[in-house]
Amino acid sequence: MTAPVANDVTSFLDKVHQLMIRECLEKGKSRDGKVVEFLQPGELQKEMQFPVGDMPESHDKLLELCEKAVRYSVKTGHPRFFNQLYAGVDPYSLAGSWITDALNTNSHTYEVAPVFLLAEHYLVQKMCSIVGYKDGDGLFNPGGTFSNLTAVHVARYQYNKQVKKTGLFGMPQMILFASDQAHYSISTAASFLGFGLDSVVMVKTDERGCMDPQDFQTKIQETKAKGDIPFFVQATAGSTVLGSFDDLNAVSAICQEHGVWLHLDAAWGGGVLLSKTYRHLMSGIEKCDSVAWNPHKMMGANLQCSVLLTKQKGLLLESNANRAEYLFQPDKFYDTSFDAGDKSIQCGRRADAFKLWLMWKAKGDKAFENEVDKAYEKSKELQSHCFKMQTVFILYLCRLFIKKLKQREGFRLVLENPQCTNVSFWYIPPSMRGQTEDEEWWKRLGQVAPKVKERMTKAGNMLIGFQPVTNKGWVNFFRIIFRNPVSEQDLDFIIEEFERLGGDL
Repeated sequence: MTAPVANDVTSFLDKVHQLMIRECLEKGKSRDGKVVEFLQPGELQKEMQFPVGDMPESHDKLLELCEKAVRYSVKTGHPRFFNQLYAGVDPYSLAGSWITDALNTNSHTYEVAPVFLLAEHYLVQKMCSIVGYKDGDGLFNPGGTFSNLTAVHVARYQYNKQVKKTGLFGMPQMILFASDQAHYSISTAASFLGFGLDSVVMVKTDERGCMDPQDFQTKIQETKAKGDIPFFVQATAGSTVLGSFDDLNAVSAICQEHGVWLHLDAAWGGGVLLSKTYRHLMSGIEKCDSVAWNPHKMMGANLQCSVLLTKQKGLLLESNANRAEYLFQPDKFYDTSFDAGDKSIQCGRRADAFKLWLMWKAKGDKAFENEVDKAYEKSKELQSHCFKMQTVFILYLCRLFIKKLKQREGFRLVLENPQCTNVSFWYIPPSMRGQTEDEEWWKRLGQVAPKVKERMTKAGNMLIGFQPVTNKGWVNFFRIIFRNPVSEQDLDFIIEEFERLGGDL
């Protein structure tokens, strides 16, 4: 009885594999298909039949549900998916994910994950070297928020090692700093780690969204005057909305003056480090005490793939180790320095490094560098046929799109020269053009983006995010993230689609 069942399962898995290849990797990347087939939650619940009964479903029924899951999911590999900082499906990274999922192991000890932990160890050292750390350390984590939170946790331990045993009781107020364009994870970390939201001080930014070093200096001095302790700042390399890069040399000088831990959230912009030409955007990164870098964003690895790097080796282990006897025995017969579980807040941890390692092996250093370089500069000289190449000419398309928006009535850029590949703009319907742009006008304009996005999502032909930036007085605007391989025709389609979706508003 076991052999037929085994064969049946193998057949089922083969069909699911064929489904993924056909619908996700082929049709899911085709402009002939939709980015999303949107259903309201109630409709989708009926389609998917989520309730589980007493009796098992047949493989045919399960395959049908798998087909529906793919049909109603967002196709992030579609050329017109611009909604997030991630996009696409790298085939080598996907192959790595299949292997780690099929082996279904845990990245805490070498004895259960030997290949995966060695791959992680190698990549951590390689990425530390790229950053400029001579004897650094690091760990792959489930996302940039987790990496940023861990950085605060490690910085707190470094400031007062007794906090691991006694906690924050009796200590002065410890203050965390970040720019007003920083990722919200700084507030998550403050709340989660017991500092409280009132311990987060936001630093002003300039017109591009970069941290104002003078305001940072002023706020540190104000903190000290209150008797509080300035101990951590989260700088940003590639902010989520505006794509801004903080001046790390200026910020690090202030941190050194006051003994503040400098953490860099390079979750989005970290890929720039792979370019000899454009890593100047992150000049001074080697002065940072820790760096969060998400290869699942600019580098294109499959979700999730996020690493935290620290300049000082051993702090991750010291701050997190609990030395559980059932896992981390000191008298094992192999080199236990590769056991990574005690370096992490987690026990169960996916082998996320392996898919990045496989992808990096497939492409090599030079290919990644060329992707960034050609995206930022050389692609300006290329003709349209080069878009057929797999290289993502990101900044060329970004600049070209900005040029097209400037030439088209009804589109207004938020930033004319973004530092990264985030292009932000307002769409102004014909009914609002040529009017006095008073407070009421801007209020009405802020209502345009949600309505256009609703129509866009229901149509399913493209997906682009919107948001306000309240602290700069900017009402809802659209933000396109250039990460997927797109053509000039796609850029024209975007503009025409906005006119179609919002022309009657």
